[in-house]
Amino acid sequence: MDLSIVIPAYNESTRIRSTLDAVADYFSGAGASFEIIVVDDGSEDGTAGEVERWRDSRVGAAGAVRVASIAHQGKGAAVAAGVAAAAGGMVLMSDADLSTPITEWPKFAKELADGAKVVIGSRQAEGAKIELRQPWLRQRLGLLFGRLARALFPMGVVDSQCGFKAFESAAAKDLFGALQTSGFCFDVELLLLARSRGIGISEVPVRWINHPDSKVRVWRDWPRVLYELWRIRRDLGRAGDGSR
Repeated sequence: MDLSIVIPAYNESTRIRSTLDAVADYFSGAGASFEIIVVDDGSEDGTAGEVERWRDSRVGAAGAVRVASIAHQGKGAAVAAGVAAAAGGMVLMSDADLSTPITEWPKFAKELADGAKVVIGSRQAEGAKIELRQPWLRQRLGLLFGRLARALFPMGVVDSQCGFKAFESAAAKDLFGALQTSGFCFDVELLLLARSRGIGISEVPVRWINHPDSKVRVWRDWPRVLYELWRIRRDLGRAGDGSR
């Protein structure tokens, strides 16, 4: 198996079929052996059933499709569950809304082929193209989060939160196996873990298109986001050097 594509999903029944069509059609055309793992993070709208019906309708198509269901814990826990189940030599994590189009994959494949272990998409690196921006308030808070995270933690990257990341399989299983953060801030801890293990991080510019029905709710989720950052900071202080 060349590649495992892990898609965390929470209440994505209305668009998961179109997402799976796009991902499966792209990689089938690329001629790679691949699997798609959708991790249903405790959805209440029948997301897992939609994935199963889509899979049944694609019998005989290239690529295996699996759905795993977990109790609702957050995006970090969903991605970690998908990585644990992945059989591919490379692992791609992609948001269910495909804000970063799946056609950006060749940039990541090249970095992995050149020896990178962790490759992250960036909406702020030189060469990135934002085709549809977030609403003003969400955009401002996203930039504020980035500045706060970089001030607290030496991640060595500009954009920690883009939902399109790729890994060499062994590195992915090591990092996600050690991950303690289950929610929105898991990317921060993941990159800090990579840094503490001496794993280089390659940051590449991507195309990005905002989708208005994001699962992050600004005022509801910010207290939890700040708590997760505080907990990561606390745990790093206990570890001394940032390692687990």
